[in-house]
Amino acid sequence: MVFNLNNQSVMSNKFDTLKYHQEENSDNEDDIGPNITDLGPVEYPQGEHRLQHAYCLWFSKRPSQTQVLGSQNYSQALRLVGQVGTVEQWWALYSHIIRLHDIPAHRDLHLFKKGIKPMWEDPANKKGGKWVIRLKKEQAARAWENLCMAMLGEQFMAGNEICGVVVSTRYQEYLLSVWHRTSADQAMIARIRDALKRLLNIPPSATMEYKIHNDCLKYGAAKQIQNSMVKS
Repeated sequence: MVFNLNNQSVMSNKFDTLKYHQEENSDNEDDIGPNITDLGPVEYPQGEHRLQHAYCLWFSKRPSQTQVLGSQNYSQALRLVGQVGTVEQWWALYSHIIRLHDIPAHRDLHLFKKGIKPMWEDPANKKGGKWVIRLKKEQAARAWENLCMAMLGEQFMAGNEICGVVVSTRYQEYLLSVWHRTSADQAMIARIRDALKRLLNIPPSATMEYKIHNDCLKYGAAKQIQNSMVKS
């Protein structure tokens, strides 16, 4: 299903941003387009089917091992691709994005509620965590589409707990992640896990693990210090 929109509240063909990454060894920050972080208010054209929340689609290129990954550097690596507030806008956005298997390794797509940046340090994320699912490359595209639809359609039955979803491309496998607000809520963690198994029909070969954002943040800070010491 694809909708033709006369009035889209998405960036004009900024989806081509993803096509700039065909050169695997490029470390040029300019090759992922301008660092725009806000597209203004979401438009809701008359007659379209409004989502419960507005969402933003972000893109990022993970740094090489020789680059230091800090929160500032990561923020600069994020690119806002578009935003949606209706079902029709989502399909218009999704239909313009190049297919997942055509995106090179070590790139991430993030679909998050508008107002939440896909960063551990964001106020909505800093006390939360994420479920991470590892899938074979050929299994990832359909699972990613289903994951996006589950979030947009509020199928997790988790209230306002879900912040966003991420797909991370790798060479042999892809990672799907679901970010939520409260890592201290064990019942919610279990509910999201069970919903993922139900909604994505996860194959037995896939692995799932839960990570607390604060632990990831501490590990990232330690890694940054270690890299700094090696360079000095």
